Amino acid sequence: MNLPRCLAALLALGTARGAPQLVITATNPGALTRPAETIAVPWTEVARGLPGALLQHLVVRDPQGASVPYQVTNIRPDARDPQNVGLAYGELLFQHDFAPGETSAAFTVERTGAVAPPFPAKVFARFVPERLDDFAWENDKIAHRTYGPALAAPDVDHTGKETETESGIDVWCKRVSYLTVDRWYTKGHYHQDEGEGLDMYEVGQSRGCGGTGIWDGHALAISGNFETWKVIANGPIRAIFELRYGAWTAGGRKVAETKRYTVDAGHYLDQVDSTFTAADGRTDDLTVGIGLDTASADKGQDPHFDVFSSPAGTLAVWQVEKTHGSIGTAVIVPPASAAGFARDALNELILARVAPGFPLRFYAGAAWSKAGEIMTADAWVAYVAEWAARINRPVRVSVSVRG
Repeated sequence: MNLPRCLAALLALGTARGAPQLVITATNPGALTRPAETIAVPWTEVARGLPGALLQHLVVRDPQGASVPYQVTNIRPDARDPQNVGLAYGELLFQHDFAPGETSAAFTVERTGAVAPPFPAKVFARFVPERLDDFAWENDKIAHRTYGPALAAPDVDHTGKETETESGIDVWCKRVSYLTVDRWYTKGHYHQDEGEGLDMYEVGQSRGCGGTGIWDGHALAISGNFETWKVIANGPIRAIFELRYGAWTAGGRKVAETKRYTVDAGHYLDQVDSTFTAADGRTDDLTVGIGLDTASADKGQDPHFDVFSSPAGTLAVWQVEKTHGSIGTAVIVPPASAAGFARDALNELILARVAPGFPLRFYAGAAWSKAGEIMTADAWVAYVAEWAARINRPVRVSVSVRG
């Protein structure tokens, strides 16, 4: 039995004939190829066109009329909603693969009497207290983690507890599209490839894959481990979470940072919005260095790497290892914020300017050759360039009501 088709049929039966439909038109500037493009519609628009709509009584249809997976985010989980009208809802999300030359696509959203069960999750993020306060996240392409206060705490009882101050971003390489973070933590080991992939990426004091610091023209001042975390959305299409880093000294001033990650299914790069605050109240710009580790391989892997940068605000590293395959990492900074490139003893850096209190948006992520999709440096550089084009020419969304 084909369950997706059965679900679509049930939802179709539950849709009232002649009922109003929300028509969502997504326009693709430049007719770019955009696999797994996430279409976001404010819930206020949905509620205006479909009064009384609820997240479990919707069907979203693609241009061919087929039901597609969707997600409704909850931005106000504490909101009171006595009339049950979805006051806490944030956005309606779904995805579409724009083919080469496809300039637009129209979707419909309908209320239905049938209950739409949750769609299979392709993204996941969580705090991991059982492993010294890691925070880990993944999608169907790649996984990451970073490190919390328990890892940084001293071993006062001399138990042999691991103690590290590491605010860089780790990469977990996946061969499979299903979610693996919980499975790997349950195993308790993930440095051997047992068919699903492995952690082959060493972070140490580097920035890892897209970690940040404040650049003074000569050196990078970096934070300690994250102090607090918050999950805002958790799939099936998009996960959103925040990590807060306590104040550290950078260029004679104290700064703190809050990172908001937006992780979408089908993408190798995550969107990051980093907001820095200055304890001294100064408002002059900060120069942020976003780094890629160039010595990230397991011991004995004898890595060599190539670095690629472009005036479009992209920085990419392709590292080849002896037996583990190759790993690509990248950062993209939109041109309006980009401020050049630098390097230190541990990192290749792309620089960006931002004022305290204002978010700096960038994109960071990784791909592994043994996953079988991006297998060469040329393919990785092309992927990063395509992403930069997508960022600079975003999809435009309009909403109307029919019926």
